[in-house]
Amino acid sequence: MALDTTSSALPVLVLTNDIVFPASQLTISVPRSLAPFLSRIVKNEEGKPALVAAVPAVNSSPILQIQDAKLSEWGCAARIVRFVRPTPLSPNSCILTLAGVTRIQLETPLPSPPSLLKLPLHPVQYDITPAKGSHAIDEHAAEAFRTSAIRLLDRLNADNKSKGGQTTGVDWRRLRSIVEDSDAERTPWVADILMAVISLIPWEDRLQMLSTQAPSARIHLATSLFAKHASIIEVSQKINTAVDESLSKQQKEFYLRQQLQAIQKELANLNRSKGVKSISPGGDIDRARTKTGNGSNTSGQGDASNEFDEEGDEAEYLADIRAKLEAMIPGSEERKTGVKEYRRLKRIPAGSMEHGVIRTYLDWLTQLPWPRINEELTDQSLKLMQDPSFLSKAREQLDADHFGLDTIKRRLIEHLAVIRLKALNQAEIERRVSISADAHNEAPAKSTEALSLNSVSNTPSTDSTLPEKLEETKNPQKRRQIRTKGPILLLVGPPGCGKTSIASSLAKALGRPFHRISLGGVRDEAEIRGHRRTYVASGPGAIITAMSKVQRPDPVILLDEIDKVGHASYQGDPASALLEVLDPEQNVAFKDHYINVPFDLGQVIFIATANTLDTISEPLLDRCEVIRLSGYTYDEKVHIAQRFLLPKQLEANGLPIERLTITDDAYLHIASYYTREAGVRSLERAIGSVARWKAVEWSNSGDSERKGDRVKYHSVVDVDDLESILGVPRWDPKEREREERKGLVYGLVVSGHGEGGVLPVESVMTSGTGKLRLTGSLGDVIRESGEIALSWVKANAYTLGITISPSDDPLKHPHPIDIHLHLPSGAVKKDGPSAGVAYVCAFVSLLTGLTVPKYIAMTGETTLRGRVTAVGGIKEKVLGAHREGIKKVILPRSNRKDVEHDVPAEIIKQMEFVYATRVEDALDAAFGPGAFHSGQRMQVESRL
Repeated sequence: MALDTTSSALPVLVLTNDIVFPASQLTISVPRSLAPFLSRIVKNEEGKPALVAAVPAVNSSPILQIQDAKLSEWGCAARIVRFVRPTPLSPNSCILTLAGVTRIQLETPLPSPPSLLKLPLHPVQYDITPAKGSHAIDEHAAEAFRTSAIRLLDRLNADNKSKGGQTTGVDWRRLRSIVEDSDAERTPWVADILMAVISLIPWEDRLQMLSTQAPSARIHLATSLFAKHASIIEVSQKINTAVDESLSKQQKEFYLRQQLQAIQKELANLNRSKGVKSISPGGDIDRARTKTGNGSNTSGQGDASNEFDEEGDEAEYLADIRAKLEAMIPGSEERKTGVKEYRRLKRIPAGSMEHGVIRTYLDWLTQLPWPRINEELTDQSLKLMQDPSFLSKAREQLDADHFGLDTIKRRLIEHLAVIRLKALNQAEIERRVSISADAHNEAPAKSTEALSLNSVSNTPSTDSTLPEKLEETKNPQKRRQIRTKGPILLLVGPPGCGKTSIASSLAKALGRPFHRISLGGVRDEAEIRGHRRTYVASGPGAIITAMSKVQRPDPVILLDEIDKVGHASYQGDPASALLEVLDPEQNVAFKDHYINVPFDLGQVIFIATANTLDTISEPLLDRCEVIRLSGYTYDEKVHIAQRFLLPKQLEANGLPIERLTITDDAYLHIASYYTREAGVRSLERAIGSVARWKAVEWSNSGDSERKGDRVKYHSVVDVDDLESILGVPRWDPKEREREERKGLVYGLVVSGHGEGGVLPVESVMTSGTGKLRLTGSLGDVIRESGEIALSWVKANAYTLGITISPSDDPLKHPHPIDIHLHLPSGAVKKDGPSAGVAYVCAFVSLLTGLTVPKYIAMTGETTLRGRVTAVGGIKEKVLGAHREGIKKVILPRSNRKDVEHDVPAEIIKQMEFVYATRVEDALDAAFGPGAFHSGQRMQVESRL
């Protein structure tokens, strides 16, 4: 049928999942709604040929609707050769057979999508194919087309036979004969036929073939497409043949694994043909692909649809592991170990138990922050430390997070200053290395000028060790490793004093990640150093797990509650395992039992916390620098509550800041009589109770206003409101009115949690045989202190005026007695060498009848010669005495420096300190100067 070459209008038929090419036929199913329009075209009422413009959709899909289609600019003028209307068997569709005639191009934009359901007429331009001229087919191009087409048809025919016969309904041999008999002029026609028949060619390539107007261009495109798909089929058949030859009855379950190995072998051959290195016997990995710095996926966060399917198939997993291994430093031990396990993983079948073990090990190994090939030389932490105001900002960070603790903050600032200087010195050396490398290609004068230092570090340009340092920095494994070699900071103090938050503030100041490892209750050494891979469900220890989580080689790791870690048992000694972690000489090559590869912990800043030093082993304590946190004074607690605790509780309980105000007297009352502690945790809980109470009151006031009642809300909480909110005070305010009785004195103690307090020392006389009885759950040391104190009192009884003769025993003359000394709270164990002075004063008070004022407390150990020796925990004891309202404290003279150095200045101003060198000095301070004179007879009166 002849067609006009001029433009005309044709009904547009949308093909959502098919393409019609010239000289080919296509049978499709179309919706029933198109049947009336197709019937009108087929009836040919106006004498026009039954032609339609079959235009394919660019966004082809089996479920694509016609009104949603985006049409291509090119299509095919097709003649309707068969039209079957809807039948009872297929009532919703009709069958249409189209015969392609020639290419067409849509001249103007299409109408709105809904109108396509009515087969609208649209102007089209017919393709004009010249027989000869500039677009004529060259004989060499025609021969190349025939060769590639015959090669593809032969592969398709062989593949069809291997599948058991004519499953596609295409006679490939007849098509092959058509291609062989075609000449140069007929090759475009043959190319269109093959494009219509060969369905394995992708949709995009077929669209491109349809929209290509020049015959020569279509021939070149078809030649490349046929050659590509022929190669793909050849490789697939080769892989299938290799798999079939290696299969046996015992190996059929590993079919997919062998097919994957065959594919990888073909890829390796292709890479070798391109000159790309592959896995060598020395343990290296080929660099066929360009990787990122850490070997991870470069696509950012990834597609949301794959969020729950991260592992993907086995090939993707192996590619990911390979990429991470390739990013490691060549020749490093971790890379050699990883390559060795990677090879084992590829050889072991997926169903084997060992396959899962190796896969888990490689996951852990590649997740650790090992040195990388293309790792950047600067990071956020170094940029922060290069700021001249780094230390001042760090101090501001510490002050913003904590109130008081000046001594601890000063030590932390010193620690940060050392780390900063080390980092800047190393950065300066690396900068000079890069300048020295560039100086070889520049003029001597210019390079000399470039070598001038402009860093904040004052590293001399004539450093004699510079050649060695320059040579070290050329090694990528030694670069950017800012060593924090030095003692590990051990923060010791009672609970709630801010030990953990101090470590967190230090990490913020350095711009490093923070990780906390709780050591409380750790009894197994493997929890620190990991289980060996021979055990079932083995894994790395807490240290390697922390490094895997932070993904940085220089985090701040907090070893919390190090005093509660277990000691040697049948499960090992976890405290000894920490020695390698905390020793700067050893942790540069820390070896976890599971990873079994030395890992560098030299850049990690370790901070440990403890409540007491008594349970920490001596070797572990020797690695640490002890920094004591003794608790807060009442003034500090009030400031902390105002600045930190109240805003935090207001936010937690949903109260606006203007809805709750607590007076200073109320804060002080809560700290004194409800939460008498060294820290502020109980204080925060009490403030939270107040906030919740006021939240209920505020809600009730709003409900009352809606109901018409007038209930006024009071936002201020004073002392008088606390009992209704918090209940009866835990400590009675009248408790501070201690009594003055014979044989009763008050000593200073430190609890097991590091809190200081006042403990009464009670003694009474009973008839007996001159014995001393000690009760109150006392340890051996504190019992010996009581015996020493009584022996000194017996030896100096005549001097103190207790006896009338130097040879008299005050416990047997004039009649025998026993002394019972008791320390209250008998359920609490007590021990330590610090009660000697209190014992002496209690015995003297009991035997003489004199009393010690109730506002005096004392501490100190005595010797048989009467010397008062130094004791520990002075700051805790003084703060505890201040909380109890003590006005005068008797201390050993050797502890005077502890008071001046550790005790806050406001506490020193509010209390009186008496420093005793001998027991007589303590007696004068307790009973008043001149209370005892040689030969003074008071013993008889006291007993009467």
